[in-house]
Amino acid sequence: MSQALYEPDRASLARHAVPEWYRDAKLGIFIHWGVSSIPAFAPIGSLEDVFTRGGQSVSPYAEWYWNSLKIEGSPVQRHHQAVYGDRSYESFADAFRSGIQSWDPFEWARAFDAAGARYVVLVTKHHDGFCLWPSAVPHPNPRWRAWRSERDVVTELAEATRRHGMRFGTYYSGGLDWTFEERPLLGVVDLIAGMPDGAYPAYAAAQVRELIDRIAPEVLWNDISWPDRKEALWRLIAHYYNTVPDGVVNDRWQHRPFGLSLLRVRPVLRTLDAIVRRSLVRRGGMSAPPLPTVFDYRTPEYTRFDDTQDHAWECVRGIDRSFGFNRNSRPEDFLSRDDLLHSFVDIVSKNGNLLLNVGPRGEDGRIPEVQLERLRWLGDFLSINGDAIYGSRPWQRAEGATREGVPVRFTCRAGLLYATLLGTPTGRIVTLVDAPALEDGSVARVGDPETPRSRRREGDLEIEITSPWSDQPAHSFCLGRVAGG
Repeated sequence: MSQALYEPDRASLARHAVPEWYRDAKLGIFIHWGVSSIPAFAPIGSLEDVFTRGGQSVSPYAEWYWNSLKIEGSPVQRHHQAVYGDRSYESFADAFRSGIQSWDPFEWARAFDAAGARYVVLVTKHHDGFCLWPSAVPHPNPRWRAWRSERDVVTELAEATRRHGMRFGTYYSGGLDWTFEERPLLGVVDLIAGMPDGAYPAYAAAQVRELIDRIAPEVLWNDISWPDRKEALWRLIAHYYNTVPDGVVNDRWQHRPFGLSLLRVRPVLRTLDAIVRRSLVRRGGMSAPPLPTVFDYRTPEYTRFDDTQDHAWECVRGIDRSFGFNRNSRPEDFLSRDDLLHSFVDIVSKNGNLLLNVGPRGEDGRIPEVQLERLRWLGDFLSINGDAIYGSRPWQRAEGATREGVPVRFTCRAGLLYATLLGTPTGRIVTLVDAPALEDGSVARVGDPETPRSRRREGDLEIEITSPWSDQPAHSFCLGRVAGG
């Protein structure tokens, strides 16, 4: 056996470098699909509502259906009583298992590949504890031993994804599992106070090791936090890095805090929750999770960083306001083409990736057309402008503008500087304000054979195109080789 590259201590794990494939990828697909995809309902709102106003009772995430159902007077509880009466959440599992039988993993993989995605992350177990693979790790409670899929969704999707040349990752809800902790989560601090103890830490570690050993996922995506002490966490991450040296872990591995039992004392919980909520209101919401002792990249949720980051990061969000499929979503709740593509280019220019979620239907495993349309928008854009996106790195500044008022984002790739216009100019001439100095200023239009005319005018760069603008909300130019690059 070869010697382990990483030891289970913080200093050794900190030597792990983010692999180039992840930095080059730029676009990943997230998938939330589970028992909650059968009732598929959440109120329309935002994550900020949860953090700063109504707590978990107004969660816009359909995958939180079971928790919301337990909260007296919540929109989900009122909806459930009107539609399903006293039916239990568990009863939806049979319909979901039936839907799994008609699911085609290669149909998903083809759609993700056509969108231009370079990696896929599947939710293997969300907070409701339902596993999308026939885990050999038995649940300590016999009531939940069959709370899983007999069809191995994880392995089948990993195979389909990799056959299409994409990397595969696994999401696992380490911080929460409602089959171990059944009381409803109400506030922000409940995300930590609701972490199960007892037999759960060993169960979670065994399942994640099982996924590592069976799938060797290139992304190991944990959510909320990790239910064990830091030494146990470091052993798990060392095992992962030694098994998948070019893998990455996200930043949601905050280990179990000391004094967790104190957080469960109701007066303490209410006081802390009020303090945290006031702080979040002042800060305008949560930009990213608190930093754990070990991580490779940051994961702001439904938001993005305003400035270029030195560390790798990915914006994680849904196509609408939920990750899981939500039948309550209206047309205006989905990303427009301009918003999707402009935010994507902005994220890439600031050293980030976009992990865009799809929420398939529970009854048949199909991705709704309104979501597939957004994937096609990405694929169409990347088929033309991919040279400015894939494999790029931030330039010395991310943002610029044209004299005509169109925002611009800069990226660098192989020593070449790219400028992407976040909008379509009204005329054939566009002028980059305060244009950068270039060693080689031969301007080219990305994805178009024409060579536009270009000239310097008092520090600005004027570009004149001869063929019409493409039917895209963003347009890229290669400006030439960066001075000193």
